[in-house]
Amino acid sequence: MSRTGRLSKVNRQSKLLELLREDPFVTDEDLSENFKVSIQTIRLDRLELGIPELRQRIKNVAEKNYEKVRSIIGAEIVGELVDLNLGVSGISILETTSEMAFSKTSIVRGHHIFSQAESLAMAVVDAEVALTGVSNIKYLSPVSAGDKLVAKAEVIRVRGNNHFVHVKIYVNQIQVFRGKFILVIIKSK
Repeated sequence: MSRTGRLSKVNRQSKLLELLREDPFVTDEDLSENFKVSIQTIRLDRLELGIPELRQRIKNVAEKNYEKVRSIIGAEIVGELVDLNLGVSGISILETTSEMAFSKTSIVRGHHIFSQAESLAMAVVDAEVALTGVSNIKYLSPVSAGDKLVAKAEVIRVRGNNHFVHVKIYVNQIQVFRGKFILVIIKSK
């Protein structure tokens, strides 16, 4: 560290690489605050190190995960699939827009939130064909257009051809939705 308390460029870039390996979804703004430098400095560091911007990092991670999905086609998943442990858990991110919201209130329509949850639940199930048999959902807080939804799914139990999957959706680490799904696995003929 220099006398001003800042890291040298080489040390900062090394720490930046380390941080993004641990969490590829850290924003430039968060990195700027973390290293106490301007956002432009972070962008220049990323450019020098060949690290793409956040949107491209999310897309790169998502593309790797889409290949693992068995029950639905990757393009049918609502949001970007950023983590998938087939038969265990998964995470998706959905950037909401004004087109998803009621024009009068800018509150996102529930079917978009439900679609993200249901498609993630289907994606985590390790089966060729799965259908939603039962869903028990609760909207905990309104979501505004422009909010980033982070959905986390976990397979809780498997009983016969029924897979019990819980999905929680967060905005800024505050839970806004929860869903309990029973997915029925259809055996192919």
